[in-house]
This record gives sequence, structure tokens and C-alpha cells, in this order.
Amino acid sequence: MVEYALNLDYIFASLADSTRRDILRRVSSQELSVGEIASPYDLTFAAISKHLKVLEKAKLIIKRRRGKEQMVRLSPQALANVDKYLEAYRRLWEERLDSLENYLKETEE
Repeated sequence: MVEYALNLDYIFASLADSTRRDILRRVSSQELSVGEIASPYDLTFAAISKHLKVLEKAKLIIKRRRGKEQMVRLSPQALANVDKYLEAYRRLWEERLDSLENYLKETEE
């Protein structure tokens, strides 16, 4: 349980940065090399590498070697864990909003 909570901490911390969110968005549709990931940003290669290390530590991406290139792709399991965690809050708010709707309907009558 501690490892699960710690991983969620890493995931949410890594998602707090807009560059990392954009990197995730881009690798969600296709596997990209580190060079392809770095090209649209006005950042050093070292800065992109640090962003990738944060995402990898959070287990949001998977890196593999293809010849001399490092290839990066999304790790869907990490996002599934986040979705599972958020589902409890989603149900809670849906129940509360349903209760509010019922209350408002009763007061209208």
C-alpha cells in the first residue's frame, strides 16, 4: 500500500508540470525518440532528459533502446492506477450531486 501511495505521489508531481503533460500527450499516440520529443521545445536536451527521468520514475513512460536511440512510449498501467484512485472521488461527487438534485426536485414540488 505504501508503494502504491508513493507511486501516486510521483505521478501527480510529474503531472504538475505542463511540459511533462505535453510529452505524455505526444507519446500517448506514438513511440518517439528522445530527439523527437526534444525538438519542439525551447529547452536543452539535458532539461528534456530530466523531464523524462521524472516521468520514468513515476512509471508513466517506458524507455527502450533502438540502436543508438532511446525510444519513449506511454505506460498505460500508470494512468489506469490514477483512474482507479480517482474513481472513488468520482463516485462520491456523483452521489453528492445526485442527492442535491433530488433535494432540489423535492423543494420545487
